[in-house]
Amino acid sequence: MNASTSEPVAPVTAAPQEAHGQRLEHFPVALFSSVMGTSGLTLAWLKAHAVLGAPIIVGEGLRGVASALFGLLLLFYGLKALRYPEAVKLEIRHPIKINFIPTVSISLLLLAICYLEAAPELAYWLWGAGAVLHFGLTLAIFGSWIHHNHYAIQHANPAWFIPVVGNIIVPVAGIRFASPELSWFFFSIGLVFWIVLLTIILYRLIFHEPLPARLTPTIFILLAPPSVGFIAYTNLTGGLDAFARILYYMALFLAMLLASNALRFLRLPFFISAWACSFPLTAFTLATLIMSTYLPGTVFKSLGYGLLVFLSLLITALAARTLLAIWRRQICLPE
Repeated sequence: MNASTSEPVAPVTAAPQEAHGQRLEHFPVALFSSVMGTSGLTLAWLKAHAVLGAPIIVGEGLRGVASALFGLLLLFYGLKALRYPEAVKLEIRHPIKINFIPTVSISLLLLAICYLEAAPELAYWLWGAGAVLHFGLTLAIFGSWIHHNHYAIQHANPAWFIPVVGNIIVPVAGIRFASPELSWFFFSIGLVFWIVLLTIILYRLIFHEPLPARLTPTIFILLAPPSVGFIAYTNLTGGLDAFARILYYMALFLAMLLASNALRFLRLPFFISAWACSFPLTAFTLATLIMSTYLPGTVFKSLGYGLLVFLSLLITALAARTLLAIWRRQICLPE
């Protein structure tokens, strides 16, 4: 959210330590979206091992990368919170950036799912911390929506789904660690408010000016709630029923809609917000691979394989563009 290749670089007259401090002050919480995307890719490859016979080492390697990335980003954001608490408060009060703060708790929940089979005890603590933190953030953000004096319809964008999607993720591992009723509680929050927010976001997209270029990649977040909802719902019910089909085919339609507008997205300059497309696509890929286990045949397996290849290339490209922006000192700059 805070950087793009079109932003000005730091002043050349600044001292190295001063410039470093300024960059830390503007370290964007939206970077945790990269952990979500990498964790989602991990889960897709781990599922592909079971469904398609993909090498397990790829998923295990990606799990290590996602874990290291989360630790690194948490360290930098923790230093920012200690040295520049006012900058963090500004993000909390910002009508758009506030919705990216739950990417931290969602990252914990996704890492918990990544370690579910390999290290159940670690997964339990990651899930517990993520669920508690995310519930607190959900209450805080919903409260800010209700009791506010600074929101306008122009602030509404698909990033508002992020606090909602996290609640739907909780049951994916939660069904293993806690009472099913707790998982249904979180699933209900996510599902109902997804429908409410979907109405608001579509109204904003249809009847008001287009999203700014910086926020355009967040349109992919529309794909996340039905995709994650399908995964969580089939975990809760243990099978494929009519409602599960509704969730999956809704996600399939949205994926086709986004694909039909691919050229619009390819013309955009690179922004850190481009990572917003990664997790929704990984969630849909994982949902497709799960669908292939319920409906054996070549259709869903082939689609899942194609999505996995595309997704791997996309996240590799996003990582390369991000590293290039870091090398050019084009991120962590004031807006």
